[in-house]
Amino acid sequence: MPAFEEHREELEHYETMMGPHRGRLAVTLDLLTNALVLVGQHGVYCHSNRDAGVPVMDIRIITAEIGKAKELIQSVMEGIRAERKP
Repeated sequence: MPAFEEHREELEHYETMMGPHRGRLAVTLDLLTNALVLVGQHGVYCHSNRDAGVPVMDIRIITAEIGKAKELIQSVMEGIRAERKP
């Protein structure tokens, strides 16, 4: 199911509050946050054989990449907000 259909209610809510672009970015941040939570839960059970206290490498890479994506999206949202202020 396309994202616009699956998350229609969330998109309508945030687009009404923030405008279409920032609203879509806000929903995207929520989806990335959900992905981080799921990866984090998975990381609890998948540990490295070398170091039992550390998640396996792929979990660490996925977590880092999603975190970077969130950071970039947040910077875009802040830039849009700054452009709107006089």
